[in-house]
Amino acid sequence: MIYLQLFYEFFKTGLFAVGGGMATLPFLSAIAEKTGWFTQGMLADMIAVSESTPGPIGVNMATYVGFTTAGVPGAIAATLGLITPSVIIILIIARFLKAFRDNQYVDAAFYGLRPCSVGLIAAAGMSVVSMAILNVDLFRQTGEVLKLFRWDCVVLGVLLLTATRWAPKVRDLHPIWFILGSAVAGVVFRFGGV
Repeated sequence: MIYLQLFYEFFKTGLFAVGGGMATLPFLSAIAEKTGWFTQGMLADMIAVSESTPGPIGVNMATYVGFTTAGVPGAIAATLGLITPSVIIILIIARFLKAFRDNQYVDAAFYGLRPCSVGLIAAAGMSVVSMAILNVDLFRQTGEVLKLFRWDCVVLGVLLLTATRWAPKVRDLHPIWFILGSAVAGVVFRFGGV
């Protein structure tokens, strides 16, 4: 039963998450609330690991959730659920490619999907930002506004944004250096008492 549920939940995600892996985040957040398979904090960790490992982020997260929920068969069920809608759509489009290529309605539909993709990705980005820099639990306990933010994460984010936007030599670095540098900074902030 759990395998069918994993397949079904990720099938829905794969069917409606138009725009790539980051567009799956609102759906994953809803799955977390609905099923309890993982928490919002675990979702933030999944994003970090999925972004830093090879492969599509949505597939990496589906595989992770499936594995933690029901082992290897769960990972297979969730991953297949996520990719099945895309495979079906690609097969249909390939079959009727000529008709779709010149169809003004299909072109208009894809034009309309662009803002949808942007909105889903923006919502996912806002979720990631809020998970990374807001410390809501500590704020609720203490009531101190200054404890609402994880200042080390805010500073690191501003430094990385500044470096990648306005420092030409830094901007030309390979992204792996940013990932490794951020990981080191995270370890230092977490365990170094910064």
